[in-house]
Amino acid sequence: MATLEQCRSALDKLAESLATANGDLRSAAALDRSVSCWITDLDTTFIGRLVDSRIEDVTTESGPPAERAQIRLAMTGDDLVALVDGELHFARAWGAGRIKLEAGLRDLLRLRKLL
Repeated sequence: MATLEQCRSALDKLAESLATANGDLRSAAALDRSVSCWITDLDTTFIGRLVDSRIEDVTTESGPPAERAQIRLAMTGDDLVALVDGELHFARAWGAGRIKLEAGLRDLLRLRKLL
């Protein structure tokens, strides 16, 4: 089972990848949205803001997210680490129910380029 520190490191790696993306990937991530990622097995939520291809102001709270973010993810810590490391394909994991993604339709259409 992934630790909280490994999950935080994976999110930092994801944030760095978004910040250095080019072309279509950069434009897909060029949103200004609140985001949350609930790590179900650790019962911890990372909350932040996706701003101009960067994830900023990341904080943690115990349990599922108290407020509804505009982009919401839920998965296990192991799946987060595997996803960021390129060992888990997002679409397959989402289709199998291992990863949950909730967002508005317009955001989903833009995010599909990233995922």
